[in-house]
Amino acid sequence: MELIFYIVVGAELLLSLWSLIQGIQWLAMTRRRSGQHSGFFTPRVALLCPCRGIEPGLEENLFALTAQDYPNFEIFFILARAEDNASTILKRVTTASIAPAHIVIAGRAQGCGEKVNNLRVAIDQLDASFNVVVFADSDGRPGRQWLTHLVAPLNDPRVGATTTFRWWLPIAGGFFTALGCAWDASIVTMLGEHNRNFCWGGGTAMRLSVFDEVKVKDHWAGAVSDDWGITSALRAAGRQIQFIPECLVPTLHDTDAKNLLNFTNRQITITRVYAPKVWAAGAFSHFLYCAAIILGITQIIQLISIGQLWLTTALVIILIMLLAAVKGTVRWIAVTDLLPAYKQKLQAYAWAWTLLAPLVPFLYAINFATSAFTRKIKWRGIRYNLKSASQTEII
Repeated sequence: MELIFYIVVGAELLLSLWSLIQGIQWLAMTRRRSGQHSGFFTPRVALLCPCRGIEPGLEENLFALTAQDYPNFEIFFILARAEDNASTILKRVTTASIAPAHIVIAGRAQGCGEKVNNLRVAIDQLDASFNVVVFADSDGRPGRQWLTHLVAPLNDPRVGATTTFRWWLPIAGGFFTALGCAWDASIVTMLGEHNRNFCWGGGTAMRLSVFDEVKVKDHWAGAVSDDWGITSALRAAGRQIQFIPECLVPTLHDTDAKNLLNFTNRQITITRVYAPKVWAAGAFSHFLYCAAIILGITQIIQLISIGQLWLTTALVIILIMLLAAVKGTVRWIAVTDLLPAYKQKLQAYAWAWTLLAPLVPFLYAINFATSAFTRKIKWRGIRYNLKSASQTEII
């Protein structure tokens, strides 16, 4: 038992140190990028935003999309049904929008996710005047320069797509909201200056010529995940995905235990189906962390029971948890620089991204364990059975 403990703890310490180094490198990258000029590439953009139902802050989120400081874009809000509860808000937003804004009714999805169907229908309606398509989510609230920074790097023909990620911020707060913020934050540092980037559906830009060239719509066939479909299409074609940290999207909402578990389980189940190697690596690292902590606590109890010194073991366990908290702090520092408009809220909830970081792997362990035994998810009130990356059953 003692030998197993030292092997597991040794492996976890090495992994934690490497992860912290990557976090520090990520901080350096964000600070370097935030000081760069966006460039002057401003092609004609079609901004697509699928919507379903009313969520907290929906109107403010949609107005943030229409208020982009970009010279030549049109925005398309997409609903599956004209009777959707969000339609009244969409009509109000499109009427008040300075940029040309439209509402597209996509119809009911058949054999794929509703979001994927919405996007396919909207793209089919775009005319030849558009050069770039940008995907956004209705629960994000990007800054005014977001579109400019996301599109400008596409001036380089080597870039297949640019992408960013969300940063979950509490509204009223609460423990489970804070835990969700810490959980979600751990994903953002997976993106960086390397060739392992993936596209995020709430903030991805690509030339329409590239969209057609890499056959994204073929990868969307039968899919529930729009972003993994884009990612797989670009990777299959050997095209670069560039991460733009300065385009990080604030996402403001609260949650409870049930909804947090549903959200996190869904994300990891989708990852298992669409990126099994990423899923396996994540499962290994998070289970290793949890095993080190649990074995450490067990070891301490045994040492106390036989009257032997247990302080060294306790210090090792504290060190592992401290390394997780430090990486959470590094992320928080970086995002405080990237989202100055939300600095006050970021400071008020700093404990969520720092003190709760050591607990996050235990939630991930639940997610990985759950996703190992089911392929069923619930997304925006619709239940899906993910039979494969190209076969989705609507339950």
